[in-house]
Amino acid sequence: MNELAELMHSAAGGGKLPLYQQLQHALRRAIDAGAWGSASALPAERQLASALGISRITVRKAIDALVEEGLLVRRAGAGNFINTRIEKNFAKLTSFSEDMRARGRIPRNEWLKRSEGLVTPEEALRLRLSPGAAVYRFHRIRYADELPMCLEHATIAASALASLDAVGDSMYEALEAGGNRPVRALQRLSALLLNAEQARLLQTREGDAGLCVERLGFARDGRAVEFCRSWFRGDMYDFVAELNAS
Repeated sequence: MNELAELMHSAAGGGKLPLYQQLQHALRRAIDAGAWGSASALPAERQLASALGISRITVRKAIDALVEEGLLVRRAGAGNFINTRIEKNFAKLTSFSEDMRARGRIPRNEWLKRSEGLVTPEEALRLRLSPGAAVYRFHRIRYADELPMCLEHATIAASALASLDAVGDSMYEALEAGGNRPVRALQRLSALLLNAEQARLLQTREGDAGLCVERLGFARDGRAVEFCRSWFRGDMYDFVAELNAS
């Protein structure tokens, strides 16, 4: 608890942050540092409040924020647990890198293939491109904290990027640099069983549950610029969406 109090003090930024945000940042840093094991329960809210000399309301507010981020999961009658799964808001158009950084995780890529070529019939249909149009193709493994999370095969209209080498860690950052970041997308989610090659690359087992997500991204001017097909580990990823009756 002393270490957590020190983390709170260092997160305070000279006292500029509200107390619950100090605790929120401190808890995130403690979790990232392995203060509690993966999928472990945090100390009880009453215990945290007593040890740190703050109110339970402050502790609850900090934990609520981490639950909303997806870093913690609240189990009725059992407590607050470190969430080893990733929750992706299916209704929010963000990149993998942005999602991971927002959860305090470190994203990285392992490139499998980067190539330039002419559009295939399927790509032409998806991206509304004419036969013979140029496209860039990017195949990579996406990692979070050194754990492989998904395989991604993306086709980008060549007109949307400066060059094949324009894409670094984040494809959306490269598209944004050219004013072509998708602002709207159509997504399709389907369940599947991972084949041998997918399982090998994702460090899981053949036949394990997976999720396939197809996304067609549109730039602000209405052009389709991105067609992406990704295969996620079913044991690590959840897709959620808020639904309204209206």
